[in-house]
Amino acid sequence: MSQDTPCIAVCMIDPQTGLCLGCGRTLPEIARWGGMESAERRALMAELPARMAGAGLAPMTRRP
Repeated sequence: MSQDTPCIAVCMIDPQTGLCLGCGRTLPEIARWGGMESAERRALMAELPARMAGAGLAPMTRRP
């Protein structure tokens, strides 16, 4: 995966929060990712760690 995506290839949506357990994005955010401007992507990526922590989800690491 490139640096311009938070995807770590762990694609599972948490039913409680609606967040991807791998990256912290919602399904609508994942769906429109390719159409987002680079600045919008970077802003969203900066928000993801706090979003995951606030939801009580531990950050995961990229699969080898």
